[in-house]
Amino acid sequence: MASWQAHTISFFLRHTFKPKLARAQNAQHARAIMNGGVFKTPAGLKITPATLGGVPGEWVESTSASKPAAAVLFYLHGGGYFACSARTHRPFTTAFAQRGLRVYAPDYRLAPENPFPAGLDDAVSAWHAVRAEIGPSTPMVIGGDSAGGGLALATMLKLRDEGAALPAAAALFSPLTDLVGIGESRRSNDRRSAMFFGSGLARATEFYMADTGGDPRHPLVSPLYADLRGLPPLLIHVGADETLRDDSTELATRARAAGVRVELTLWPGVPHVWQMFHPFVPEGRQSLAAASAFLRQTAAPTVSPAR
Repeated sequence: MASWQAHTISFFLRHTFKPKLARAQNAQHARAIMNGGVFKTPAGLKITPATLGGVPGEWVESTSASKPAAAVLFYLHGGGYFACSARTHRPFTTAFAQRGLRVYAPDYRLAPENPFPAGLDDAVSAWHAVRAEIGPSTPMVIGGDSAGGGLALATMLKLRDEGAALPAAAALFSPLTDLVGIGESRRSNDRRSAMFFGSGLARATEFYMADTGGDPRHPLVSPLYADLRGLPPLLIHVGADETLRDDSTELATRARAAGVRVELTLWPGVPHVWQMFHPFVPEGRQSLAAASAFLRQTAAPTVSPAR
């Protein structure tokens, strides 16, 4: 059963953010709506701007030298491929840093000004640069939410096809895996979803594929249609009431069929990317704690859990 806090934030979003986003007239207007909000950096952490692989971003890490990070997490923010940034997603990155991971979050180029494959190219370039900077002996994992989750999958597929070393594990939060939108939840959860209408996801496709003439079934655009063999263990968390629910459940089914280890959890009563609201919503803290433990243990099984 969902907490009262989850029900409260879902009610608030459903009656404020959701209709406001639906009325956005263009990508810039929608971006302004999604880029709002200020998050204070928790004590004991530091955020350092950096440019790696020609892509700006930021390191988020603990200031405690006595507790070395278990692994480096390469985190890709969500936002439909057209909004948000490493800064807007500090609720994710700081939470992971508090739980024993060193985090790098790139600010990949956004659509529609920079359509596919610009964001993917940036993610892959930044990944290689981070890998080179930290050295081969440091475990590296990947994560992302919503469009960032889809981009994390595409990044792994690109790395695999290049013959490059893959991350040890991946944590995906309500990943956008299907820009075609075949999932029944796009329609059945249209009213229940607290963040956006299922039909509104077509705009993300329009923006991301702007002027490319591309196929939204391309496996690096919609990883649901990719050959998933060889991917590392995946943790997938998604809300049962989300329009993107089936993007996760179908991904889990297809990944398992391809021999990939998958830990899938459906959370009742929570909004899309509820982890953003973890200071208020206990399910957000629970999800982030479970994901952090999964990433640490998969990357370095001998490392003791962060306290």
